[in-house]
This record gives sequence, C-alpha cells and structure tokens, in this order.
Amino acid sequence: MKNRIVRAIAGSFILISLLMAIYVNLNWLWFTAFVGANLLQSAFTKWCLMEDILSKFGIKD
Repeated sequence: MKNRIVRAIAGSFILISLLMAIYVNLNWLWFTAFVGANLLQSAFTKWCLMEDILSKFGIKD
C-alpha cells in the first residue's frame, strides 16, 4: 500500500512540476530533477523520505 502511494505522489510531483515549467517558469524543472534524483537514490539505498513521512501519518505497508 505504502509503495503505491509513494509512486503516486512521485508521479504527481513530476507531472505537476512539468506543467509548472511549461506554463509558469522553466526553473520548475529543478524540482522535477530533485524528485527523479530521490527516486534514483532510494533504489540504491532502499530508504525513502516519503515512506518515513507516510509512516508518521500511520500508513502501514
């Protein structure tokens, strides 16, 4: 369950930041890169900040 939520949040952040880059300011692409870098590091380290945040809200695996 938590895995699906993390993926949904990450995908939403990426799509929203791409839209913001197109319609507001290209600097929103830095946010897109930040989300992508976090996804990449979590693949190697098996640690994800969003999972920790969701755990604090009481969402279980």
